[in-house]
Amino acid sequence: MAIAIAGTHSGVGKTTVTLAILAALQRWGQKIQSFKVGPDYIDPMFHGAITGRSCRNLDPVLTSNRYVQACFTQHSAIADGAVIEGVMGLFDGAASSEVASTAQVVKLLNHASKQISNDRITSDRKPAVSLLLVIDCAKMSRSLAALVYGYANFDPDLQIAGIILNQVGSDRHKQVLSEAIAPLHIPIVGVIPRQVEIKLSDRHLGLVPTEEVGNFNQIVDRLAELGKTCFDWDKLLPLVQTNSEQLAGKHEPIASCDLSQPKSPARIAVARDRAFNFYYADNLDLLKSLGAELLFWSPLKDQKLPEGTTGLYLGGGFPEMFAAELSANQGAIASIQQHTHLPIYAECGGLMYLSESITNFAGETFPMVGVLPTQTVMAKKLTLGYRRCALQDPNNDLSDSKTYWGHEFHRSQLTIEPTEPVYKLANYAGEAIGFDGWRVNRAIATYTHFHWGDQPELASFLWGYV
Repeated sequence: MAIAIAGTHSGVGKTTVTLAILAALQRWGQKIQSFKVGPDYIDPMFHGAITGRSCRNLDPVLTSNRYVQACFTQHSAIADGAVIEGVMGLFDGAASSEVASTAQVVKLLNHASKQISNDRITSDRKPAVSLLLVIDCAKMSRSLAALVYGYANFDPDLQIAGIILNQVGSDRHKQVLSEAIAPLHIPIVGVIPRQVEIKLSDRHLGLVPTEEVGNFNQIVDRLAELGKTCFDWDKLLPLVQTNSEQLAGKHEPIASCDLSQPKSPARIAVARDRAFNFYYADNLDLLKSLGAELLFWSPLKDQKLPEGTTGLYLGGGFPEMFAAELSANQGAIASIQQHTHLPIYAECGGLMYLSESITNFAGETFPMVGVLPTQTVMAKKLTLGYRRCALQDPNNDLSDSKTYWGHEFHRSQLTIEPTEPVYKLANYAGEAIGFDGWRVNRAIATYTHFHWGDQPELASFLWGYV
């Protein structure tokens, strides 16, 4: 078994609930594998900082249904339990559909569990994932029953295993809420009082990452105490603990593509610090499986690339928040400028760093690496959504009508668009929305983020292995 933490809407408290449960379980010595529905980078950082294990993203758009099932099965099978944090509201998916919603992912995982059970001829028909619904009850009493009834009956293929009441004001408030939903026979597995002291700070793209939270250990302590005292663990713990027999059934391996190995050892310098930290754990694992050695370094602090670097990976992050520090580290900038003959791959924040300059929200402009002949300027408009990306280079082996799914999420804009872009973009509905991506020498820089899990040839393409 595993639990999925869903919410009625964004901002209901899913992340706080998830972190409280993870912190309590970690303090009790449980090895818990966490997952996050959707393309999020920051929530998984919090998960991993608490559990000590890399959180895995479950996104059927960026990967596939099969990959989501295989990823969950493989990583849950080697843990004591599994916790999945949902995305937005329970039924909210891409382009007003169910696709990539928490509901769809839970059904995918439970469908895979039923198939495994059938293959093993076992009578255990329990779902692999129990769905828990978090509700913000701050301004609600008896109306809670109508809300829970609606969510419980909206999709006949889903069963809500428990309710978590968040922002409960008093014992009397709790009593009223409990009595209201008692006729629905859905157990309450958690009651969380109003917690003004547990506040996770956010900014323009979501929560502030863990590396920037100065009192993170104290927050984890409070979350662990919250988790220990506010949940009915007699009901909750059996739902969290994974069934190794159930997960030991037949499943395809995560990577299903036979990729070429590099002709010589690859030593890829991966930028990872407060400015650059948006990486999918599966992407890093895939590079290692291809034979690459990952060399983590900091464009904020290190004066040069790691010794023996044969390629550079600049992930996303918040370079706009550290533009002055990045610009001041001329050693790192000069080192990259001296290695432009190497394969360089940059996404979003990495693209911004490779541009000529970054203009932050205050209107201050700071020179950057200058590999790309454009500047980046922070703007009010948020660019957000899944992208279907068609490669535009007719001379590349992968460009024969090949498309890939990615995701954009940024507030910066370019002053000059690429004349020979890497990708032609369409949104999830298939509507053309423009182009993306610079190709300069052996550098590829895009605003679009990619999960390579079900399209591993992208990693091979980007690092010149093909």
